[in-house]
Amino acid sequence: MTTEALPAPVQASRPAGTHASVATRTVKYGLLLLFLLLILMPAYVLFVTSFKTIGDATPSRAWNLPAEWQLDGWRRAWETLSPALVRTFSMVIPAALLSAFIGSMNGFVLSKWRFPGADLVFTLILFGMFIPYQAVMIPLVQLMQALSVPSGVPSLIVLHTIYGLPITTLIFRNYYAGVPHELIEAARVDGAGMLRTYASVMLPISMPAFVVVLMWQFTSAWNDYLFALFFSNSRNGPVTISLNFLASGQLQDYSASMAGALIASVPTLVVYILLGRYFVGGLMAGSVKG
Repeated sequence: MTTEALPAPVQASRPAGTHASVATRTVKYGLLLLFLLLILMPAYVLFVTSFKTIGDATPSRAWNLPAEWQLDGWRRAWETLSPALVRTFSMVIPAALLSAFIGSMNGFVLSKWRFPGADLVFTLILFGMFIPYQAVMIPLVQLMQALSVPSGVPSLIVLHTIYGLPITTLIFRNYYAGVPHELIEAARVDGAGMLRTYASVMLPISMPAFVVVLMWQFTSAWNDYLFALFFSNSRNGPVTISLNFLASGQLQDYSASMAGALIASVPTLVVYILLGRYFVGGLMAGSVKG
């Protein structure tokens, strides 16, 4: 009786595409990790230097951990920046709200309540985005002095509101362009005028655009230094002026400067952590139509 040899089991081989996919993911995540480390390197220097003593916080030892962890730099930074932080909040919040609401009304009129020359007006508003601040700084100083606007927070609120209108108008116009025109026609049939239509129909659906605009304007006004330099000083200016004052001087206080930089960056960081997920959604919502 003869027995036939059984065929050897065939081992399943991975497709070539699987190996390529694994290699691609490995390279991708490796590059992302490398970029993350490069981005976090300055943050590491800021963090460790803020806890060093004055003698230990030197450029030659920037990468070293503190020989003794102390909070003196944070105390000195807080004493210098805390009044400026209050002034900065009192400046950026009204400026962001005002520019957002005015930009919202501009965007509504330019997108849904057409009038002769609307495109020309929109083009002229957008032209303000391309004018460098440096080119108009001297005329702005003369204008604010002629209008007797007090330096410090009042001047900065006016300037950030006006200079924020081009970008806020653009964002809201693009956002409202995607709203069905039938909603506006239905409001007109019901007897609603322009203001009533804006308040009852457009505002309730404008939250995504408002989130984008408020985040943008808050960050821009908070980080501004040029306007603050010309229209305020260390006694009535925002945190950027006080931070520059903290970092200047004959004897460099690196620990306080680094702690101050971290303190000054916390508000914008918190805003993006809390509202960052709505930022991209709001931008995409306004990119349907131009």
